Amino acid sequence: MNKNSQKLLLREGTSQDLKIITSTRIPKDFFITTGVGESDITVHAGSYHLALKEAGIERCNIMVYSSILPGIATEIPKPSDDKLVHGSVLESIMANATGKKGERVTAGLIFGWLFDKNTGKKHGGLVCEYNGSGTEEECADSLRKSLREMYENGYSDHFRIKDLKLITKSFVPKKKYGTALVAMCFVNYVFPVLGITGQN
Repeated sequence: MNKNSQKLLLREGTSQDLKIITSTRIPKDFFITTGVGESDITVHAGSYHLALKEAGIERCNIMVYSSILPGIATEIPKPSDDKLVHGSVLESIMANATGKKGERVTAGLIFGWLFDKNTGKKHGGLVCEYNGSGTEEECADSLRKSLREMYENGYSDHFRIKDLKLITKSFVPKKKYGTALVAMCFVNYVFPVLGITGQN
């Protein structure tokens, strides 16, 4: 953005026709949280909600991504409850498993970072999720295999993957429904500016 554009943005009475053109937003800082919940009533407004509550994110409207991390993504400590506004949108990469009374439910995430083999520059990250009924050991084994398969199909020629992190959550519900979840939650974004249209 040049100086003239910056002055235009700061000037009072700027025309409503002025528009900032941005590229696709890039998720930046994230925290990781886990939770379990159980209910004799239902799943979505029952055991799932209570798992969100234990994870500390029940106040938010949850949206779920697929499994790609940008190079600028950085893990931060989980923010205090008052930092998450009631009703706000919280976007995440989430593993979420639901089962019935007496059946184990297990959720897990694994992620690792890709580094260019020639330059050593951090390129981005890959994430895999597990949603099932295995033990935490079985979950971890499946996640490692999934990440390896993902890495070897499109990334291994040019990048090394390292700094792996694995998180699991598992329990056997005593009530009618049970939910376990592991979530990577994004709290801010970068909006690359491509240009400005409007007044000269």
